[in-house]
Amino acid sequence: MTKLFGTDPSFYPSPSSAMEAPPETLAYVALLKPDGLGVVDLNPASPAYGRIVYRLDLPGDDDELHHFGWNACSSALCPTAFHPQLERRYLIIPGIRSSRIYIADTKPDPRRPKIIRTIEPAEIKKRTGYSRPHTVHCGPEGIFISALGAGEGSGGPGGIFLLDHFNFNVLGAWEMDRGPQHFSYDFWWHIAHDVTVTSGWATPDLFEDGLKLDALLQRKYGHSVHFFDSRTRSHIQEIDFGDQHQMVLELRPAHDPRRTYGFASVVIDVTNLASSIWVWFRDNGKWAARKVIEIPAVPAEADQLPPALKDVGAVPPLVTDMVLSLDDRFLYVSCWGTGALIQYDVSDPFNPVHVDTVQIGGIINPVPHPSGKQITGGPQMVELSRDGRRAYFTNSLYRAWDDQFYTDGIKGAMIKVNIGAEGGMEIDADFLVEFGDTRAHQIRLEGGDCSTDTFCYP
Repeated sequence: MTKLFGTDPSFYPSPSSAMEAPPETLAYVALLKPDGLGVVDLNPASPAYGRIVYRLDLPGDDDELHHFGWNACSSALCPTAFHPQLERRYLIIPGIRSSRIYIADTKPDPRRPKIIRTIEPAEIKKRTGYSRPHTVHCGPEGIFISALGAGEGSGGPGGIFLLDHFNFNVLGAWEMDRGPQHFSYDFWWHIAHDVTVTSGWATPDLFEDGLKLDALLQRKYGHSVHFFDSRTRSHIQEIDFGDQHQMVLELRPAHDPRRTYGFASVVIDVTNLASSIWVWFRDNGKWAARKVIEIPAVPAEADQLPPALKDVGAVPPLVTDMVLSLDDRFLYVSCWGTGALIQYDVSDPFNPVHVDTVQIGGIINPVPHPSGKQITGGPQMVELSRDGRRAYFTNSLYRAWDDQFYTDGIKGAMIKVNIGAEGGMEIDADFLVEFGDTRAHQIRLEGGDCSTDTFCYP
């Protein structure tokens, strides 16, 4: 693939060109208790393959790292805001509990990133009115970050704010007119169509100290997606999935910028404990959504279950992450409760086809790693290589929620899955990164991955 002169070689104009890129050689992993950034060698030719080669310890002791992202990506090539001088160099690392943000520089040595700036919570509150920063996306106008809370309180509304691309100054809240949007979580866009999509989990009072079972039964968590005009930053439309569908989390729009559909995940249906995947799409000039996948709960005896589930007699899948391949063909869905990673062919997004499932960990009858080592937790944050042939996942959700559902504790782990060219998965028996008592959450791949970049050319 011929690169544009003067641009970062990890910026790609189209998904297909990104799929032709060299394979990843490093992963950056968010760690918690103690908080830090782990660097894992992914080069099979390296003597350090599959090992932690560096750990960047953070000075705070109350950050609780969760999601993080790059300062810049392929969206820098978009014609509406072309920024060839940017480079994929800095990792933007929020502490979801502390509301602090760290800026880590991966140069000159990508194996030894270093903190070059810390943005304190007071600055974020002053400039945006938000707290609890969560998801980071590199966009053409700046660095976009979702926030789950408002100010210093534990309520909302949450929303989106921006950092400057070049100096990381906090610019301010993104929304001009939020409409009925209150809960915040994930966001992404159909960049060629000037449409931004957001989802909603909860305000901090509903998640920071664990899942509030009474609030769940009272259907108080998020159950909608919201559409905004990206240029005017104004609310266009809300789609309510129905309040039995609690906690709308991950959003995965099609990578091809001509396509105006995407997938949203729902953690739990309070009527049957199932998780679900929905597709959103344009319908006669309006936005619509349809449930296309339902993953049922697994029945279990009360003595197998943690206290949070004893009265329900089943393990819900608890779909908490998913990733879409760059060719928009395969969707990978992690079921943190049941220990499953499921692959679907979504070439027809309205009629997904189950392709394969691998099992590891899980709340009941935990499945060990092929090496024979026991895995606690289940597939949680999952990331996919640009060529779609390797997936990596970790096993911790959020500290307080971990302790509710996996009461014996979680030992941090990172697992690799090898994927066939036409689908099919196999857990790699020779790859297992163990973090001990330190838990592991989101993974970012050096040079980008399938949930990092936005492409402006088909």
